[in-house]
Amino acid sequence: MIYKKQYGQPFDTESVVGSFLPMMETIPYLTKEPDGFSYAMEPQDVLYGLGENVRGINKRGWVYESKCSDDGNHTEGKSSLYGAYNFMIVSGKDTFGFFIDYPGKVTFDCGYTDMDTLRITVPEENYDLYIIEGESLTDIVHQFRQLVGRSYIPPKWAFGNAQSRWSYMNEDEVREVVANYRANHMPLDAVVLDIDYMERYKDFTVDAQRFPDFADFAAEMKAQGIHLVPIIDAGVKVEEGYDVYEEGVKNGYFCTNQDGTPFVAGVWPGRVHFPDMLNPEARAWFGSQYKVLLDQGIEGFWNDMNEPAIFYAEERLKKVFAKIGEYDKQNLDISSFGAFTSMVAELSNNENDYKLFYHNTKQGRMRHDKVHNLFGYNMTRAAGEAFERLEPDKRILMYSRSACIGMHRYGGIWTGDNHSWWSHILLALHMMPSLNMCGFLYEGPDIGGFGSNTTEDLVLRWYGMGIFSPLLRNHSAKDTRRQEPYRFKNKAAFAGILQLRYLLLPYIYSEYMKAALHDSMYCMPLAFAFPEDDFARRVEDEVMIGESLLIAPVYEQNARGRYVYLPEEMLQVRVKCSESNRMETSVLPAGHHYIPVELDEVVFYVRKGCLVPLAKDGKKIQSVADVDFADLRLLAYAPDGASYEYYTDDGETRDYDKPEHFVHITLDADGNAKSDRATVKVEG
Repeated sequence: MIYKKQYGQPFDTESVVGSFLPMMETIPYLTKEPDGFSYAMEPQDVLYGLGENVRGINKRGWVYESKCSDDGNHTEGKSSLYGAYNFMIVSGKDTFGFFIDYPGKVTFDCGYTDMDTLRITVPEENYDLYIIEGESLTDIVHQFRQLVGRSYIPPKWAFGNAQSRWSYMNEDEVREVVANYRANHMPLDAVVLDIDYMERYKDFTVDAQRFPDFADFAAEMKAQGIHLVPIIDAGVKVEEGYDVYEEGVKNGYFCTNQDGTPFVAGVWPGRVHFPDMLNPEARAWFGSQYKVLLDQGIEGFWNDMNEPAIFYAEERLKKVFAKIGEYDKQNLDISSFGAFTSMVAELSNNENDYKLFYHNTKQGRMRHDKVHNLFGYNMTRAAGEAFERLEPDKRILMYSRSACIGMHRYGGIWTGDNHSWWSHILLALHMMPSLNMCGFLYEGPDIGGFGSNTTEDLVLRWYGMGIFSPLLRNHSAKDTRRQEPYRFKNKAAFAGILQLRYLLLPYIYSEYMKAALHDSMYCMPLAFAFPEDDFARRVEDEVMIGESLLIAPVYEQNARGRYVYLPEEMLQVRVKCSESNRMETSVLPAGHHYIPVELDEVVFYVRKGCLVPLAKDGKKIQSVADVDFADLRLLAYAPDGASYEYYTDDGETRDYDKPEHFVHITLDADGNAKSDRATVKVEG
């Protein structure tokens, strides 16, 4: 059951679309405090949730802030990243979920100040509190997901491999990337374009020298099975003659200063205005701009810098320039030098600058900091609603950097500007189930790391985990080491692991679609699948992928294997990626095992009585279009037989719910397989 309690006069975030009951006079579980709530924790209590964030699957022991922040250093000392996800589950002496529907900063002190107290702080008493009770952890998630609405469903090609880098400067560089993938038998479905494709970093433009005929180039790429995915940034360049800028100014579609003039900040193009994403008219206008690129054959986008990131606010920049000359002839000691350098350092993403501009919303004029977490959500909503108008029968790929609950209906996310650090493989694994809980099923990290210089073994291990995430994208920053997989020595291993992803696509796509359509989880912690297993509650480096698979990736440099905990007897599947994905299987009992895993191997585990539908002929697959989702072979651990509900559709239209998309596959104890629909062929 879901209960709601309203405090004050909340801003309608439009995150909630489902039904609920009014709260009883006494709030269950939580103790009301003047500035929020508290909960007395027992030693065995586990805290799940908060989406994309630092530290573990269990959030206990640290303090987190729901505050969309442009911060590329994802270290343990941080309290917030790009998104705001105010949903948590307490699992222990009591088991319940709660959601704080509030558009500004919320603090979750998960035992940091007092290790036995969970304390939630909301700066003003204008919010909605939801309490969710259920029969299990998965039931609580299911109810919450029904409350906030169905998760975004991308096109099927978006489950293929994507290659990105900040610095693909022109058509020939993109052609070179594609040619090298194809020459090395590495499947690829998308090349992602960063800011360099634009004309001087202006949204919805293409540089005519670097990409002289963008529509023809998009068609050329699509003929090779490649989709171009361009970036769109949150700031619109201030430039006379630029139609997007002039239309926005003329119609009052930009955020304003207190005096009503357009707010000026600095981002990639220099001086920009921010579209007023909380103004329905401005949102519809901004969304309509995507048509410029849709008309040139583009079928996917990524929204960036939409916390919104601010290099500088013009008002603060002027004050710094006025002040900085005072230091010219000073003897800069430790205090004055610190003050001098901090003036410039504090220009970027200064929290006080978010108090300078305003939105025109359905509920009146709102200062930005009061509704800060809704900006990225509504930028992606602008695109999603536009796609429904412009391409009503077609799925368009969309993922964003900044998000909060509600945006999950319009797009996915990538988990931001990570680094080529081994710890970030584990961090990406931690984020997967936490994001799934909040409705963000289509997600993934920058494979290999965005910042810093990577290594070949790091990229191999990262793919070993990443091939199980719905969004599979290798992305790196300008001036870092190139990390396209064909650049490394062990090309056979990279080719094999990418081919393995495509062999697994029938299972990955089926499990994703069932999770989206049934409001369940594609990826979950072990404790959700094995609620009676106390040790499973403590496992932080293994997760379930769908109903059948357990993954336990290697995430330490120079490790030749790792310890794995199996809550029950399972089938171990060892894939020799450099040997044409030769599979070795063995049955392992429940318990703790040391598992050797070489760099060119992927090891995963199949639950007893479960099936994993696989594609055939991995070597012949260059893109998702080459995957036959109807001609399957089954990977199974089914000594007594097994059954599986398999989902498959055309992957392009929005007609998701047809009964014929669901196929019942059975495997008997003798290995004989059959399906209830003739369109799907299976072999045991």
